[in-house]
Amino acid sequence: MSNWVDLLDPSQQELGGKLPASIHDRALEHLLEPAKHGDEPRPRLESHGDYIFGVFLVPVAERLADTVFYQEVDVILTRHEILTVRKTPGDGRVPYDPGPAQQACRPDDNPALMLYHLVDDVAERFLDLVDELDEEIDELEDNVGVWKPAKLRDRLSDLRHDLLHIRRTLAPSRDAVRKVVDNRVELEGEELFTREIELNFADAYDKLLRASDGLELSRDLVSGVRDYYQAKIAIDQNEVMKRLTMIASLLLLPTLIVGVYGQNFRNIPELRWGYGYAWSWGLIVVTTLAQLWYFRRKGWF
Repeated sequence: MSNWVDLLDPSQQELGGKLPASIHDRALEHLLEPAKHGDEPRPRLESHGDYIFGVFLVPVAERLADTVFYQEVDVILTRHEILTVRKTPGDGRVPYDPGPAQQACRPDDNPALMLYHLVDDVAERFLDLVDELDEEIDELEDNVGVWKPAKLRDRLSDLRHDLLHIRRTLAPSRDAVRKVVDNRVELEGEELFTREIELNFADAYDKLLRASDGLELSRDLVSGVRDYYQAKIAIDQNEVMKRLTMIASLLLLPTLIVGVYGQNFRNIPELRWGYGYAWSWGLIVVTTLAQLWYFRRKGWF
């Protein structure tokens, strides 16, 4: 696009001729700062006199690695031009691709409308991410009885961490777009965001709201999977205790019988009986079979 300048990891020399003369030192420092994995900036959209400065984070889900990372794109918006500065994430990940947003623009679009297409693409990415999370949660729930406990605990912990991180990113992104809808972001002396453009931003804001609602639902689903997993652990422990109780009971009566006939008394009748040994074994077998029948009837095994 003729009014859209896009730079990837630019140097200060590359930025020099494309920035407003009144660019703030902090904004310039942020534009030149490389991306930081795990310490992403807070998304925002701010008026700075004759330009608007924005920071957006685009979430990307890696299903194979079961992780979520963020692609940072910074924006400088003037009345005649939009400048985007993309930053390459760490660990060899790809940076944000503005191609879909640029293709949605028309040649006669003003910079504010181009910014809308960028924001709309970011909102779509959040919706796609929520769908990816729901599929991940469904997979986790289906495999509660299949995966090893260590794997389940790790996935639950990673999902909860990802959800919290996404929430910290999505909420300020939504608030930044809301500022445009509420007409709280403008250039000095000029209305850059017309009513029509504000309505377009309202659509993007609605998508971010839907993503927020979907994220809250995903948190509830993760909590449900965790509760189901904990209930399954309790049930498994009860089954183990039931079997241990059954084994202890089966061994208790034979031990009692052997203990009775093992006492050092002279007048135990069965000790001098010719069938005493067979009697003791028969008593042990009968009592054991009776207990097995009872446990079977109770459905313990």
